[in-house]
Amino acid sequence: MELKFKVAGRIAKPVSEVFEAVVDPAQLSRYFTTGGAKGRLETGATVTWDFHDFPGAFPVKVIDVVKDRKIVLQWAANEGAAETAGYDTTVTMTFEPVDNGRTLVTISEEGWRETAGGLKGSYSNCEGWTGALCAMKVWLEHGINLREGFYK
Repeated sequence: MELKFKVAGRIAKPVSEVFEAVVDPAQLSRYFTTGGAKGRLETGATVTWDFHDFPGAFPVKVIDVVKDRKIVLQWAANEGAAETAGYDTTVTMTFEPVDNGRTLVTISEEGWRETAGGLKGSYSNCEGWTGALCAMKVWLEHGINLREGFYK
């Protein structure tokens, strides 16, 4: 069984605004990377993301960026242990205009090993990306940082 998932949600903002909220580290740090993000998401770049709930900056490899359409990233797989699992997973985000100027954001992740640890890591990241979509929606539509104080 291939370990992968897909989550999606609609945000009441135009695609260009939603896309920019992900690629711009200053904006991403306001609602998602609670410890900060360094580096703009551009094809070929390696940026860092830091989360209060998982202290320590994570390197994120930016594989592909198509403005207002798609972002593909790779980062170290986590299998629930204190250290990374020694391989990367691939995250793909797509941005699609839908009715009334809204944006459908879809986030998928794949590439875990078919082990108990891989299954645990995929479930954990599915939860994380679902939270990220919720936080993005609340931030962009209402200016509220949903993650502030949530983990600590």
